[in-house]
Amino acid sequence: MIARALALSFLMVGVCLAVEPPLTTQIIATGLTKPLLVTHAPGDFARIFIVEQNGKIKIRKNGAVLPTPFLDVQALMGGSEAYLEYGLLGLAFHPGYAQNGIFYIMYTVGNSNLADPVIYRYHVSADPDVADPASASLILRIGYTQKQHRSGWMEFGPDGYFYVATGDGGENDPSNAAADLTVLKGKILRLDVDGEDDVPGNGDDDTILDGNRNYTIPSGNPFLDVPGAMGEIWHYGLRNPWRDSFDTATGNLYIGDVGQSQREEVSFASAGQKGIFYGWRCVEGTRPTGLTCGSPLTFPVAPIYEYDHTVGISITGGYVYRGCAIPELPGTYVFGDWSAGKIFSFRYSPPALSELQERTATLGGGGGLTSFGTDAYGEIYYTRGAGEVRKIVPLTAQGPDCNGNGKRDACDILDGTSVDTNQNGIPDTCECLPEVCDGFDNDCNGTIDDAAAPAGSPVLAVSGSGLSWTAQGTATGYDVVRGELGALRASGDFSVAVDQCLFDDAAATSVATPEVPEEGDAFFFLVRAVNCGGEGTYDSGAPSQAASRDMGVNGAAAACP
Repeated sequence: MIARALALSFLMVGVCLAVEPPLTTQIIATGLTKPLLVTHAPGDFARIFIVEQNGKIKIRKNGAVLPTPFLDVQALMGGSEAYLEYGLLGLAFHPGYAQNGIFYIMYTVGNSNLADPVIYRYHVSADPDVADPASASLILRIGYTQKQHRSGWMEFGPDGYFYVATGDGGENDPSNAAADLTVLKGKILRLDVDGEDDVPGNGDDDTILDGNRNYTIPSGNPFLDVPGAMGEIWHYGLRNPWRDSFDTATGNLYIGDVGQSQREEVSFASAGQKGIFYGWRCVEGTRPTGLTCGSPLTFPVAPIYEYDHTVGISITGGYVYRGCAIPELPGTYVFGDWSAGKIFSFRYSPPALSELQERTATLGGGGGLTSFGTDAYGEIYYTRGAGEVRKIVPLTAQGPDCNGNGKRDACDILDGTSVDTNQNGIPDTCECLPEVCDGFDNDCNGTIDDAAAPAGSPVLAVSGSGLSWTAQGTATGYDVVRGELGALRASGDFSVAVDQCLFDDAAATSVATPEVPEEGDAFFFLVRAVNCGGEGTYDSGAPSQAASRDMGVNGAAAACP
């Protein structure tokens, strides 16, 4: 986990500081035993899981830490957890956890002088807040001969494969493990724990004839065809990658690699990039160490950020913020330093790093900053070895919060509290209106113009030169019909009397009289507004004495379909 007491200072050349968003922290759990990770199950907005180094996984739910651990493996660790870098180190939930209940843990087995890291698969029990301790199945065990550097990070990547970080095994990497492709130490590994059928926990998951390596190696891994190389290796040349993460928006990988005596570093890989050699033990950050590292296949790739040892001691890698509660922060990588308890952040858009700043004054920090983590919303937490978990929150309430429930609308939409049918970022309950004919889904039911109210009735005026009528705000057009007044009087039936459709769903609000009535005859005219929701009622104007607007609807419809 943590390796060296190193000082820390920032290399500020060419970096422009941005104005810090108004942030603070909220203590959400205390009284824990060496907490060193906060994480969540996919899609689970109600709980966070807290890993304690002593072997217990706790659940925080409904504002409190549950008294019964989710899982307790302390008895399996042989007392190894007494050493600073040993114990229960990692937890990762399968992407399909909601359906299959599968998760993975990493802990050390042995004693406090020498222990190996192991990864086991577990299942949740019938109680969603308690795991089944009898469901353990070994995935990986790596043998070590030196005491230090076991790492502990595990995470499913955006490609669905299982990524694992491993440490080099000792101070100055005495066996040159990090650069050696024949061993798994000092690496980022990429494993297939589902097998060809994409179902974890059955026979096709394990295709390796090694009882300590129970998984499949993905076909796209970079060193499969290199003689003698371990096919699991994705990246190499790392010392002690303590806390790494994928940016959930871009798939980019950030690695917090603890240094030896000169530099702490943040290393980086773009989404899908593979086979990177990060340089240890030939270089520490960008500084040559004077140590040999064999014959790596590529030149070292420099970190995107490094700092020297005048202020802190050892890096704790963090996360790119992709939450919904702090609108100023998305895209910012937040990380810290274990001993100094300092918290920092920057933005990185290859190849440019910007907005580097220290946030300790507002975010608290404190010695023993062991890890960062996230919940299902993407909000960032950090843990301190003294026993507390803190959440990074806005200093003041951030809107919009149209329903007044204390959460930003974006968070309500994310967790399903609010529906956003038209995907404009505004909850439907805060913007949905009666449907009108405007080409939009105003009532938020997923269909455009489907339930608009019928248009109103225009008022018709008749003159010697033509007809005109008042416009209706919801109308898309108008029907105008003509009929013989005598026929209407004789029959009392508009369907008999109407003899011509002058306008059929046209947009104008006037029309010239089409012909002059013959002597002794008279015409009547009716107009109605129409829209996507239906037709309004007719209005008649002089000289027509037809006194019913509603009566004319059916008959006129025959003339103007």
